[in-house]
Amino acid sequence: MPLLLVLALGVYGTNEDVQHRATAFTKTYRELRSAATDYAEYTDVRAALADRAAVRRPSAGVSTGATTRGVKPSVRVCVLSDSAVYVSVNPSGEHNQQIPQQRPGRASIQGLVADDRGRGVPGAEVVLKTGDREVSRATTTGDGVFRFTDLAPGDYALAIARSGFSPLTQSGLHVTASALVTVELKLVPMARDEGKPIEPGPPTPYGTVVRPKPDFNAAQTPLPPGEKIYLPVPDRWNLPLPEWDRYGIGGDYPYVSGHWWDPFNQNRLKGDYPILGKRTFFVFTGVSDSLLEGRNLPTPSGVSTEEPRSERFFGRGGAYAPVTSVRTSFDLFRGDTSFRPIDWRVRVAPAYSLNFVNLSEFNNVNFDVRRNDTRLDHHLGLQEAFVEKKLFDIGHQYDFLSVRAGIQEFTSDFRGFMAVLEAPGVRVFGTAGSSRVEYNAAVFDLLEKDTNSGFNELHRRKSQVYVGNVYIQDFLAPGYTQSFSFHANRDDGALHYDRNGFLVRPAPIGVIGANDVHVYYLGVAGNGHIGRLNVSDAFYQALGHETNNPIAAQRIDVNAQMGALELSIDKDWVRIKGATFIASGDGDPSDGNGRGFDAIVDIPAFAGGPFSLWNRQSLRLAGTATGLKSPVSLLPTLRTNKDEGQPNFVNPGIFLLNGAADFDLTPKLRAFVTTSYLRFLETAPMEALLFQEKVRPNIGVEYGGGATYRPPLSDNIVIIGGVQAMRLGQGLKDVYERNNLFSIFVNARLQF
Repeated sequence: MPLLLVLALGVYGTNEDVQHRATAFTKTYRELRSAATDYAEYTDVRAALADRAAVRRPSAGVSTGATTRGVKPSVRVCVLSDSAVYVSVNPSGEHNQQIPQQRPGRASIQGLVADDRGRGVPGAEVVLKTGDREVSRATTTGDGVFRFTDLAPGDYALAIARSGFSPLTQSGLHVTASALVTVELKLVPMARDEGKPIEPGPPTPYGTVVRPKPDFNAAQTPLPPGEKIYLPVPDRWNLPLPEWDRYGIGGDYPYVSGHWWDPFNQNRLKGDYPILGKRTFFVFTGVSDSLLEGRNLPTPSGVSTEEPRSERFFGRGGAYAPVTSVRTSFDLFRGDTSFRPIDWRVRVAPAYSLNFVNLSEFNNVNFDVRRNDTRLDHHLGLQEAFVEKKLFDIGHQYDFLSVRAGIQEFTSDFRGFMAVLEAPGVRVFGTAGSSRVEYNAAVFDLLEKDTNSGFNELHRRKSQVYVGNVYIQDFLAPGYTQSFSFHANRDDGALHYDRNGFLVRPAPIGVIGANDVHVYYLGVAGNGHIGRLNVSDAFYQALGHETNNPIAAQRIDVNAQMGALELSIDKDWVRIKGATFIASGDGDPSDGNGRGFDAIVDIPAFAGGPFSLWNRQSLRLAGTATGLKSPVSLLPTLRTNKDEGQPNFVNPGIFLLNGAADFDLTPKLRAFVTTSYLRFLETAPMEALLFQEKVRPNIGVEYGGGATYRPPLSDNIVIIGGVQAMRLGQGLKDVYERNNLFSIFVNARLQF
C-alpha cells in the first residue's frame, strides 16, 4: 500500500504532491522519501534519516513502532533552519506505540550534532528548554548523539554549545503525545584568529616548549588497516623469539630460548606452556637440601660410658651431622597464568632423606648401647598427595571457593607459631572482597613422623587438628594484614616408640600412662607495615585439659597464653629489628592447672630464625629421656619430641628479648646478626622433673650471625652459613654444669 509522504512546512498532500515538493530538498531528504515510498518500510523512516548523519550508530532502540496495515501514516519533515531538520512520525487512525519503559502519553527527542563536514561532534552540551524554563540537559556521545526521554507534549527549544564552535539555539520543536522526534543540528566552527600568537606551554626541564593549539578543522588521519597493527598469534603461550646475537659473543642477551634443563627461562616442565590443550599445565619442582652442621651442646652420658666410674650426667658435647634431603613435586593443574583461580589440581610430592650423625657419647643415637655413637639412616616419605577443585566463583572479581583433600602442607599463621603441618586433611578455602579477605576451614588427621628425617610415615597417629582462620588485608591501615584463628588439637596418646627405639608417647617421666590432650586455641596475628614501621605480632589463648599430665601426675585444666611482637624499620640497605616473645609458665605443677603454653607443631621464623642457637638446636635433659626444648622451636615445653611426643602444659615458659639486623650487602649477598636475652618465667616444673632443689630463671644470652648467597640472583642456588653461641645464665648452669654452647652450619640448596 503506498505511503503518504508530505514534505512541507505544515502542508499535507497526496503522494504525488509530496514527490513534487521534495525536489527542493537535499539528497538526504530524497533518500528519505525514496525509503518511505513502500509502506512496509515505514518503521525505518527515522533510521533512513540518521543513515547519512550518524552512519556509525545503529538505529535499534529508537524505532517508532509498526502501524496497522490498511491505515496510511503521515510523515512530516520540516527544515527549521539551514542547520536543523525536524521529523515527526504519526500513523493516522491508530494510537502510537510507546517507547519501552516510558509512561503512556510521554514523548522523546533524539538528535545528532554534526560539524560542517557531517562528522558527529562529541562532548557538546545540549540544553532542552520550554519557554524560559530549563527542562533537561545532556552531553553528546562520541558519535555526536543525544537523547531526551519521558517528555510531556509541548513546544521545546534546544541550545547547543561546544568549545571551538559557535553556539546554536534552535526553537520550534513541537512534540505531540507518544511521539519520537529526531533532529539534526549543524555546528559551525569558529573563525580562527590567524594573527593571535601561539601561547608557550608550561616550562619543562628542557626549556619552554611552544605547543600549537589544536586545529579542529584539520583533516583526520586515517588509521592503518588491522593487518598493519595486529599480528595474529595462533598459540599465545608459544611466542616465537627472534635470533639475537648483536656482538657475536656468548653471554646473556635478549630472546633467550629455553631448554628442558633450564628452570629460569621458558620451560614446559615449569608451567610456561600448557601440556594439554590451552589451559592444562604441568610443573615439576626438585629441591636438593644439603646440611653440614657441627655443634657442642650438652649430651647426656647415658647408662653406659667408656668411663663407668664417672658421675657426670653430661658427657662430651661434640656432634657432627651431615644431612641430605631431596624433595620433588609433580603438579598438574588446569588454570591460567594470572588472577584466575585454578580450576583443578593434582599434586604428588615424595621426599627422600639420607642422614648421618656422630656423637661423643653412647646411648643417644639408639636405645641399644651397642650401636655406639654413630648412626646412618635414610627414609622415603610422601609429603603431599592431594586433589583440589574449585567449587565456584564468587562475583566478577576473581573471588572463589575451592576444596583440597589429601596429604597437604598447611601453615596456620604468618610466622609458624602454632601449626605447621604436612598431613592428610580436607581443607575448604577461598577469597572475598576482591581477594582482600582470605579464609580457611580445615581438618587434619596427623601421621606418624620419621624420627631422623622428620618426613611422613604412612601410619595414623590418632591425633586430629581442626583449624579455621581468616585474613583481612589493609586492616586498620593500608599494608597491614590481620588474621583471626581457631585451632583445636585432640591428641589421643597411643603408645609409640620412635625409630631409634626410645619411648616418646606417653612421656617416660613421672607417672607413665595414657594421656589424652584436648586443647583449643583462640588467636589473633598481624603482619605488614604501618607507615614506615614494619610490624609482626601474634597472641594465642589456650584452653582445654590433659587427662594425665606426666609431670603433674593428674588431670589438669589448661589456661595458657603466648604473645609475640616484632618491630623493624628499613634504612637504605639495612633493616633494624627488635622483638619480644613471651610464653606463660606453670608455677605449681601440683595445683591441677596447666599454665605453661605449648603449640601444636611450631616452626617459628622469629627472633633470629635459623641463626639463633636457642631456636635452631635441641637441648636434652639427662635421666629423663625428654628434652628441655625441641629443635626449631622457641618453647621450653619438656616434650619428648615435638613431632612424635604430646603437648605438655606443665612447663617453665619463657621470656625472650631480641635485637637483630639484616644487611643487603649486594643483590646476591645478604648478612644477618642477632642477639637475645632469655629467661624462664617459672622454674617449678624444672625442679619437679629433675628432682633439683633450686633452678634459677636466667637462661642466658645468645649471639648469632650468618649470610645467604644467591649466585644467579634467584632461588635456584642458595647457600646459607651461620655461627651461633650462647653464654649460659645461672639457670642453665644449674642444669648443664657448663658455661657456653656453640654451633656452626653450612646449607646448600639447589632448586629446579
